[in-house]
Amino acid sequence: TYVHLVVLLALDVRSLRGGWRLGNGNGSVRLPAEVPGCVHTALHRRGLIQDPYYRFNDVMYRWISLDNWTYSRTFKTPFDVRKWQKINLVFEGVDTVAHILINNVTLGTTENMFNRYSFDITSVIKEVNFVEVRFLSAISYAAEQSRCHTAYSIPPACPPPVQKGECHANFIRKEQCSFSWDWGPSFPTQGIWKDVRIEAYNYYHLIYFSLTPFFVKSTQQWSLEIESIFDVVSSKPIAGLVTVNIPKLQTQQTYSVKLQPGEGSIVLLVNINKSSTVEAWWPNGHGNQTGYNVTTTFIMEAGYQIEKFSKAYFRTVELVQEPIPGSPGLSFYFRINGRPIFIKGSNWIPADSFQDRVTYDKLWLLLKSAADANMNALRVWGGGVYEQDDFYDICDELGIMIWQDFMFACALYPTDQNYLESVRAEVSHQVRRLKSHPSIILWSGNNENEAAIASDWFSIPHADREVYIKDYVLLYVKNIREIVLAEDKSRPFVASSPTNGVESVKEGWLSQNPYDTHYGDTHFYDYSSDCWNWTVYPKTRFASEYGFQSWPSFSTLEKVSSSEDWSYTSNFSLHRQHHENGNDQMLQQTGYHFKLPQTTDPIKKFKDTIYLTQVMQAQCIKTETEFYRFSQSEIIGGEGHTMGALYWQLNDIWQAPSWASLGGLRSPTNHHFLSSLKDAVGLEKARLSAAVSQQDDIYVFDLQTTAIAPFVTLDVGSIKGRFSDNGFLMIEKKKAVVFYPWEPTSAEELEKSLTLTSLMDVA
Repeated sequence: TYVHLVVLLALDVRSLRGGWRLGNGNGSVRLPAEVPGCVHTALHRRGLIQDPYYRFNDVMYRWISLDNWTYSRTFKTPFDVRKWQKINLVFEGVDTVAHILINNVTLGTTENMFNRYSFDITSVIKEVNFVEVRFLSAISYAAEQSRCHTAYSIPPACPPPVQKGECHANFIRKEQCSFSWDWGPSFPTQGIWKDVRIEAYNYYHLIYFSLTPFFVKSTQQWSLEIESIFDVVSSKPIAGLVTVNIPKLQTQQTYSVKLQPGEGSIVLLVNINKSSTVEAWWPNGHGNQTGYNVTTTFIMEAGYQIEKFSKAYFRTVELVQEPIPGSPGLSFYFRINGRPIFIKGSNWIPADSFQDRVTYDKLWLLLKSAADANMNALRVWGGGVYEQDDFYDICDELGIMIWQDFMFACALYPTDQNYLESVRAEVSHQVRRLKSHPSIILWSGNNENEAAIASDWFSIPHADREVYIKDYVLLYVKNIREIVLAEDKSRPFVASSPTNGVESVKEGWLSQNPYDTHYGDTHFYDYSSDCWNWTVYPKTRFASEYGFQSWPSFSTLEKVSSSEDWSYTSNFSLHRQHHENGNDQMLQQTGYHFKLPQTTDPIKKFKDTIYLTQVMQAQCIKTETEFYRFSQSEIIGGEGHTMGALYWQLNDIWQAPSWASLGGLRSPTNHHFLSSLKDAVGLEKARLSAAVSQQDDIYVFDLQTTAIAPFVTLDVGSIKGRFSDNGFLMIEKKKAVVFYPWEPTSAEELEKSLTLTSLMDVA
């Protein structure tokens, strides 16, 4: 909605998406490649490697990330070069370290995956051109950057061995989890991961365009700040007129403006017609997500016009931190359009190790599932990527609020001049790109780095602490925060998560205990205590991360494994578990309330065990989430008023044990078990059956049972889609469950692929 641009006489854009050539360092591997894309997907598409997610391929294919690859292509210039004052080669996203050349002339280098790069090619473009993007291995680059940082070490050097990852991710501005994480593989990609194009223009060219709403309390009136940032090629100022038209709100205004040479910007304040009723944008479950079409027309003296079509959403957001009666500390909650809103949802990680495989459809299905599960928020976690435009557009449409981290996670970071300059460009670009989205309600500087210093994760000698504290404040406060405040005054900023909010600020931006339940937000994980015992959970103001691991369903694992892998203690099962002792922790937690499988059939035992980990995870997250929900309305012993529950995590990056639990937590009814189910008396083995029928584009599963069946789970193998309800307690003889397919299928196919499991099938 933000990039639809109509230009008369003023701009010629030629996309360089599509077919490129790809070769490795010594020229022994050459193949066609798609842009946007990356080396791994190009090799896979050509059949030169297997599915990177298959079995042990994350380790087998490490050679790909260690090589230096080059993307190249030729293109004809589609216009007369002499007609244009300036011609740029623009990369929306380069992953990550590369030399860019055109016609054997070096244009410059890239070292930040999250930045936009524009190179002036006016003097070097010809009729036929040869472009090269020569990549350097991200692993080698990060190691070299770390080696050059001689003054003091910047931990952590490497991830724990269980993660089978790469070292020094904190020395490169790249998706941090691509060097491995405790739920994901190490695939440090190389590629052109976003759009690349040629732009030719005269006089001036619009680069960024944003709309930010403000509500003026004194006049009870909405206004809209429209900011346009241009590259002005003209050597003297350009004057002109800008007209803003919002037909639905009977608002039209014209402004006289002047653009200065260089990076010129125009900021307009549009007051919305008072006699028009403005419908606000509301989060999912609280109202509509109304947006208004806005046409902004620039007519400058150079004699041509730019027409920009966009959507304006009206909503306000405040992060309220104020004293609470009967409790020490401060509140921590969000007010949207003046209304306090309980934030309920999950954390979002990259949906794939290879970003070019994350399509609009994949995002829509994941986000729609979140909205259908009554979520109203997601936290875009700081170890992944700033998501693509489609992601935020869909969240705007569905009313999913976004807590947006900057991309720093679980590490300390360098603060040398080059690094800070790169980060400043990244932050400025991302805020300008994203600030029009009503879904984004908070900028957060990093994930867990305040806690890392406060809790001394990296065993820093006491005498050296000041150096790291100074670096922390320099990076997140004096750089990132300063830029965010200058670029976007419409939403709050916190330096870290978890944090004590304004209390952390008071303590010099690093509180002694960022997990203090009386302030800010908390992250909480405990795998040894019984998760049904809610007294172990923190009565916090805001729970922004909590969760439990489980295995994905057998049908998911089957695609990436072979029959010798199908046991809980196989090499494959150990290889996929990137969290220390994770497999044992799941069994221990499951054993508190369920009988572990006793069968001698090894494959049935594996299937039953992973089923039980899913049942355990669902019950654990349910218990903890309910604890946070009812803590909203009470203060006990000075703690409570919980106003947010974001569990870890919504989605998976690959097929492995993780904290993900998507289409979960959705149930109109609730059940309380009076005892552990392993001690329950009178549960009989139920015979379950299902008949499948089609109704328009959905399928109805009519289930029947001969006895009460706990945790009835439907699995349709490799057929993609989601069930309206799953993992439920079946107390009636008949129940209908709806299946929403994500690809074409049939009732026969579904019936054939269906596996029905309930708790007593595992006994």
